[in-house]
Amino acid sequence: MRLATLINNVRNTLQLDDGTYLIGRGEKCRISIPFPDISERHAILIVRDGTAILEDLHSANGTFVNNSPISGPVKLDKTMIIQIGSAMLRVFNDDEAEETPAQEPKESEPESEIAEEEVDPMRELRRNVQEQIHKELLKRLDLKRLTMDGVDAEGLEEMARCKISEIIDEVVAKGRLPEGIDSERLENDVFNEAMRLGPLEELLADDSVAEIMVNGPSQVYVERRGKLVLSDCQFSDDASVLSVIERIVSPLGRRIDESQPYVDARLPDGSRVNAIIAPLALSGPTITIRKFSKKALTTEDFIRFGTWTADAAEFMRLAVMLRKNIVVAGGTGSGKTTLLNLLSGFIPTTERIVTVEDAAELRLQQPHVVRLEARPPNIEGKGAVTIRDLVKNCLRMRPDRIIVGECRGGEALDMLQAMNTGHDGSLTTVHANSPRDVVSRLETMVLMSGMDLPSRAIREQIASAVDIIIHESRMSDGTRKVDAITEVTGLEGNQIVMQDIFTFVQTGVASDGHILGSFMPTGAVPTWIDQVKSRGLDINMSMFSAN
Repeated sequence: MRLATLINNVRNTLQLDDGTYLIGRGEKCRISIPFPDISERHAILIVRDGTAILEDLHSANGTFVNNSPISGPVKLDKTMIIQIGSAMLRVFNDDEAEETPAQEPKESEPESEIAEEEVDPMRELRRNVQEQIHKELLKRLDLKRLTMDGVDAEGLEEMARCKISEIIDEVVAKGRLPEGIDSERLENDVFNEAMRLGPLEELLADDSVAEIMVNGPSQVYVERRGKLVLSDCQFSDDASVLSVIERIVSPLGRRIDESQPYVDARLPDGSRVNAIIAPLALSGPTITIRKFSKKALTTEDFIRFGTWTADAAEFMRLAVMLRKNIVVAGGTGSGKTTLLNLLSGFIPTTERIVTVEDAAELRLQQPHVVRLEARPPNIEGKGAVTIRDLVKNCLRMRPDRIIVGECRGGEALDMLQAMNTGHDGSLTTVHANSPRDVVSRLETMVLMSGMDLPSRAIREQIASAVDIIIHESRMSDGTRKVDAITEVTGLEGNQIVMQDIFTFVQTGVASDGHILGSFMPTGAVPTWIDQVKSRGLDINMSMFSAN
């Protein structure tokens, strides 16, 4: 008797000898279905003398046969389709034609933003071979002992590469490497699994990938051109994902375990990483990596992408040169940090810049930059150094400019005070849905500092400190656009007065989903425009013309 399965779009056939087969996502299950909606011990299949009997083990989501839930033992035949979660199974005798389970046809559904790439039919075989070679590598290469003996990272990688090549050569010489598996690619995959970030290395090297989302070992999504796509990248198990997380956070002095099951970190190139594990992540260890471009984007790149116009870029250059305090705002994934990097490039190379970040991501090109990074608490819950602590400290470091990667809490008060006490030209980012919303967000964050300040006093601080708010959005077609450049002009009564200098006006949506519109001046002129000529800078006043 045999069992045909369709699990995660992969079709397989399993020989069923007489015996008991536990079905579920637990490690001891002989028929493993690694999905979060599957119970650890979901169902049991008993095979005796050519007969198969299926019984549900009081699972959370039930076991279905021919679309009906079962409540007791069911004798199976080849006409019955078993559904457990999103997996489909069918049993048949050896003398019967194999019938692979297929999902029932569904009505056509509207196209989703999440598309799926074709799954490589050789993937499962490659994974099995890779796991076996990896286990053999661990037997032959004692990484812990070599590390204690003082072998550096380069030496370890070189030794691992040699051992892997040696093992694969032995497998090939014995004729045990399955056909269709490229030995060179296999060597790279095993090396990445053992010494680097495993299956993620290929995605990190792919310039078309902007974000990587690992939802447990068997599901990895990527963002390409603003759309989410399911990749064919997979990990062997939860332990493999946890190993990658450890390799990311350990060099930064951070930790992740049951007592601290989530962490923010960064890769050596500045890419932002968030990881969360059990018991908080029910679908398995989860990693989110927001990649940064290997090449720093320029003003011309932003103009070519349609993010803003040449006039807007020139206006922001003048604002930075005139030491205006600037807040970059937008939603998650709108490109705030990339824009902050670009604006910081306008700062003269003669100035001393101090950056404060939770995880160091900014890549400034000036020669005189001091980078500060917050530190989480140790295993005893002590030793934490917050963004607010670093902002207070950097005021004593004689900065010409202070750049705070993101204001999320009480550090907003210290940032506003710095802007108001001689540290002009400071830059920061906040999460906000519009320029007007930035004021409310800053007011809320000041209250989070624990200072019981009246609302008018906070607004006076904001109106006096912030000069320019530049708001960026991620559009429905995946593009990022600056949709408003707004000047804060002062306080009238209890209301902060603002005027838009440039705005993006959407005119429609093309047939391919592309956003249509233009970024244009409103006709308003900044109140500080007279300072431009007095500082010896040139400006073309036509950039503010609404015509």
